[in-house]
Amino acid sequence: MLRYLLRVLVVYTVAILLPAVAVFADDRPADQTIQEEVWAIPVTLPTIAYVVRPVGKGPFPLVVMNHGVSMNQRERGFFPLVEFRDAAMWFARRGYMVVAPTGSGYGAAALDSPERGLYSLFFSKVGSCDNPNFRDAGRAVALIDKWIIEYMTDQKLIVPDNVIVVGQSAGGWAAIALSSENLPAVRAIVAFAAGRGGRVGGKPNNNCAPDKLVAATGEFGRTARTPMLWIYIENDTFFGPELSRRMHEAYTGAGGNAEYHLLSPFGNEGHFLVSSPDSLPMWAPLVGAFLDKRR
Repeated sequence: MLRYLLRVLVVYTVAILLPAVAVFADDRPADQTIQEEVWAIPVTLPTIAYVVRPVGKGPFPLVVMNHGVSMNQRERGFFPLVEFRDAAMWFARRGYMVVAPTGSGYGAAALDSPERGLYSLFFSKVGSCDNPNFRDAGRAVALIDKWIIEYMTDQKLIVPDNVIVVGQSAGGWAAIALSSENLPAVRAIVAFAAGRGGRVGGKPNNNCAPDKLVAATGEFGRTARTPMLWIYIENDTFFGPELSRRMHEAYTGAGGNAEYHLLSPFGNEGHFLVSSPDSLPMWAPLVGAFLDKRR
């Protein structure tokens, strides 16, 4: 069964033509259709990715979207291929090719081994809360982003030097880590509810090591100059307002370039804002304005 699932995932590609519509009255008009696909990307760690892009030959500017992390083996085994489809479509309707990779160590094989997923080891652990390694966990996912950017550039599928990186939760933390490297191809980075070590033991507002998370954020900020947009939500029980403000102060105080927004409560748990299509009116105007300045 596992072998069958792997084979299906690697060869399965679906293209759905969808009429592009303007999401908001003040959003730029969309005059193209978009298509959805599933790709197997042959980078150093082969990666399954959800891809949505405008119909046509391109090349297109690129958006790489990073999902969050689950420390639960069963959840990693059944992790959805597309975690924020509506958000990805919003970017595609603005003319971007969106690549949303499935994290290393996710997929059906993770059900058989807590350390192994579809293609490779699960390397997003931060270690013990007594001495968590937030820095390297972020850099590990950022490295996959770099490989994807390099591959898409080498294949001439994207517009060179016109890349946006977007991440949610641990994926947003990886985006912050990536910002510290100032990649010439990356014009801007957007992080939703970014951080690591949230809700230890499943308890709300119980971060693993908040002081060390803030310190690691400042460390990234010392070398980061890529423009960032940070979006947090008042009722996020993983990274609440006090912690996210401390992170932002540490990042910008060290020299990082980040615009911070705290949005009003969303649903029962604001941490998953970007995963819901109902949240588009809350964050899309902010992200649209931020990106329009950097086109």
